[in-house]
Amino acid sequence: MKKIIGKIVSLNISEKRGTIKKPVEQVELIENFGIRGDAHAGNWLRQVSMLAVESIEKMRKKGIDIEYGEFAENITIEAEKIYKWKLGAKIKIKEAVLEVTQIGKQCHDFCDIKKRVGTCVMPLEGVFLKVIKGGIISVGDVVEIISEVNES
Repeated sequence: MKKIIGKIVSLNISEKRGTIKKPVEQVELIENFGIRGDAHAGNWLRQVSMLAVESIEKMRKKGIDIEYGEFAENITIEAEKIYKWKLGAKIKIKEAVLEVTQIGKQCHDFCDIKKRVGTCVMPLEGVFLKVIKGGIISVGDVVEIISEVNES
């Protein structure tokens, strides 16, 4: 199964957790680690975070002036309802493969985003992934679902 679901509109990294991520043109995904140079990288289940443009637009419609990366997402994607993906689904971006490990998360008290904005879409609509196969990805790259659930 291969299905194009969208494209990357922004890639974002930060050196410190709980801070707004800054946009970059490309990143290196490292197997079982995450994005080189990002504070959330490591051997755990939330190595990479993803948020859809539609989720950010919901906040903008509430009058909040916010840019890509300000919800601390690594990958901002032009796609619909990514928060409905199944755990274990695998996505492919160029040669890189990532696995969906978590949908949503609890916001922490020291989160700059929640303090500044007052609310956050990441707890409900953020998607967290683990890097299964590394590679270099760039803004504009196509994102495909290659399996909806674990095949094991």
